[in-house]
Amino acid sequence: MPNRMLIALAVLGLAALPTSIAAQIVVSANDGSAVLVDGVNVVPSPPGTDTVTILDASQTPPRVIAELEAPSSVIGPPQNVAISPDNRLAVVSSSTKVDPADPTRTIPDDTLTVIDIGAGTPAVVGTATAGPMASGLSFTPDGRLLLVANRGNGTVSVFTVSGQTLTPAGTIDFEAPASGPSHVAVTPDGRRALVSRDGDSFVSVLAIEGQQVTYDGENLAAGLKPYGMAITPDGHYALVANVGGGATGSVDTVAIIDLTLEPARTVNYATVGVTAEGIALSPDGRHAAVTVMNGSNAAPDSPLFNDFGRLRVFAFEAGALRPVAEARVGHWCQGVVWTNTSTVLAQCPTEREIQVFTFDGAALTPAGAIPVDGAPVGIAAGTQ
Repeated sequence: MPNRMLIALAVLGLAALPTSIAAQIVVSANDGSAVLVDGVNVVPSPPGTDTVTILDASQTPPRVIAELEAPSSVIGPPQNVAISPDNRLAVVSSSTKVDPADPTRTIPDDTLTVIDIGAGTPAVVGTATAGPMASGLSFTPDGRLLLVANRGNGTVSVFTVSGQTLTPAGTIDFEAPASGPSHVAVTPDGRRALVSRDGDSFVSVLAIEGQQVTYDGENLAAGLKPYGMAITPDGHYALVANVGGGATGSVDTVAIIDLTLEPARTVNYATVGVTAEGIALSPDGRHAAVTVMNGSNAAPDSPLFNDFGRLRVFAFEAGALRPVAEARVGHWCQGVVWTNTSTVLAQCPTEREIQVFTFDGAALTPAGAIPVDGAPVGIAAGTQ
């Protein structure tokens, strides 16, 4: 259960925060029932409680200012947290939950939790229902729509956003139930969205006009099992992290899609290591951070096992990624975010902590760790 004293102190701390640093808020979703045993994700007995940790990232390392109960899941990409463009709302999706009839296993979930992070007291203010195995999600730049990828049935749920309320506004059906839509990333101009499909290795393009979202069958090839995604601030490129080789110990890639071409298409790849789990661009778009599992999620007696994951930073220039820095991180690490151009956070579920690094353009330096209640599995940072 969350520490009640911590929450009380967090409320006081957030109330004291000036509104000018709202962009420094980071939200981590934590799976209380995710434990890796000999390379297998198992449900502990008794199951734990899922939580959301809210951080003030105006300092290094960031400071915990609130912890709330809300469902989340390690299954699905670590981009199951979205923060509204005005930094007032966070939405967390949950793709699986503990089976009430059999607490040793999980079943698909479809829950979205809406959290008010813009007032003096962070609080859960509502829920909504998406599709089965609701996973990666994003707001449009105007904050009027929320798009959610549903891995369980090959769809994307569309919601309108009014104040703190999400209202269902349609469903995009790829007519491919096993396509595994994993994340939705919206272009900065709000006119298109990309959907990674790790089930059939496509990236689909959605058109957005006002509050209408449509799909005309446009799909891109971007590598084996595309998963996490990030789009450059100028909307020129999309970076797509692939996880297809990781299960065999083979290296994975990040695909670079040129969105200015007609049609948009992949123009380059970078090899990043075994299982590119999380990906994030720095606020200026000049660097990409990738969490690489590196076999740290395998059974210790497996020939594929390594006793550490990798946090890698690449310079992004002229449509290409160039490696510039690397640091060892914990095991089974998931999401990654930049809080500014010089600080990177990586979520490590086995250690149950968020590991903090500073970046000087050439090297990553450990700068502390933030313990959380549960396994940190999804993360987002407010806009800069």
